[in-house]
Amino acid sequence: MFNFLVTAKSGAWDEKVYVYDRGRFLEYTSDEIAASFRELNAPQIEVLKAMPCLFAYEGTDEPMVVGRLKVVKLRDRQLYIEPEIDRAIAPIPFDAIKPIQLTLDIRDWELSRTHWAIKDEDLLGTLIRHEVIQNVAAPTKVDKSELPPTADPDFTATNVGDFIARVLDFEQGGKEVFYRGHSNRTKYRLEPNIFRKDKFGNFIHRHAEDRMYRELLVSNSADFRDDVLTLDRLVRMQHYSLPTRLLDITSNPLIALYFACKSTSAENREVDGEVIAFSMDRSQIKYFDSDTASCIANLTHLPPEAKDQIDFTSNNVKEFNKHPQVKRLLHFIKAEKPFFEGRLDPRDLRSVICVKGKHTNSRIAFQSGAFLLFGHDASLGEDGNDAISVNRIPVANKEHVLEQLDKMNINDSTVFPYIENSAKYIAKKFAFKEVVIAPRASGRT
Repeated sequence: MFNFLVTAKSGAWDEKVYVYDRGRFLEYTSDEIAASFRELNAPQIEVLKAMPCLFAYEGTDEPMVVGRLKVVKLRDRQLYIEPEIDRAIAPIPFDAIKPIQLTLDIRDWELSRTHWAIKDEDLLGTLIRHEVIQNVAAPTKVDKSELPPTADPDFTATNVGDFIARVLDFEQGGKEVFYRGHSNRTKYRLEPNIFRKDKFGNFIHRHAEDRMYRELLVSNSADFRDDVLTLDRLVRMQHYSLPTRLLDITSNPLIALYFACKSTSAENREVDGEVIAFSMDRSQIKYFDSDTASCIANLTHLPPEAKDQIDFTSNNVKEFNKHPQVKRLLHFIKAEKPFFEGRLDPRDLRSVICVKGKHTNSRIAFQSGAFLLFGHDASLGEDGNDAISVNRIPVANKEHVLEQLDKMNINDSTVFPYIENSAKYIAKKFAFKEVVIAPRASGRT
């Protein structure tokens, strides 16, 4: 395996330190490998340092270089690395890489985006075999089988009572807590649908966020006629399963428990689920009319190339607001908030915030719904960040848990309160079940 690191910053790999956003890590990386780096603790960092690296630049003009990582540090949502170039290997022009690009699992569009991928290929062996470089003293190889295993949990809830006791044990410290259920504790990450990737690490919908938003408005205009804010429309679109930059959460832990156990996938029914608890200061929570929420939500209007053109590396607010694409974003914000001050903070646009939206339908109301709203390329680490702390409760024995939740009136009919769901639930509940009578023992007593 090897690290494939791409940047748009010219000369970056000759500098002592480079910084990646946490959200750019593991793009174009298979699910199997990404699962081993869900947490970045000492074992994972040592593996990253042991692997060889191919350092590249966006575009095909600048050559790639081979080396390793001397230092890897995770600080909040940023990854600090110290690259060390192997000067015994000459820089490699793109024309030499192109014929073996697929062999190295490097896809064409990867060179148009700053990111850090992990590839399940033998970098140096491939370069030598294809005579791109001469024989070199190779570092220790890292095989996929040597990746750090996912740590076993110290507690797993197997019934509603154990789950509730665990929730009550959490030290809230005056903070507000929200919950989310995942039916597969090793597969799903804390990211909204618009940032999700396929099993090979490719973004599924990110490239079409602005077009999907407009297409749904065009085809179902009447459904959105009462929505004034872009956030209102995103909430409604999320409700109808369009990928957005919203991640559903709930203030009711039993609703999250239901989603941790309920799945239409045969694979997910056979594995443990989990409930994630998010704790945050009440002052951090925004409402549907928040200016910060409006700024982030309106990123949806910009095509991906426009968002990627914005330079977020500086926190100089004055200079940031001179950027043409920032002015374009401001145009959309002012369309819904005419008195909004024309001053955007880049830190706000890259943050993850908790938003309480309007309860515009019965499903959101019953599920006590709220949302995490993700800014541009924003990520919430699997262990949270400075503003949002994360705790996890693994859940097993799912069928039994669902039976217990049903007795508490948490089921398909109430969680998804539509007449068709109610009808399906009632039909299943009253379906004929054959009673098997045990045969009588032979002989007399």
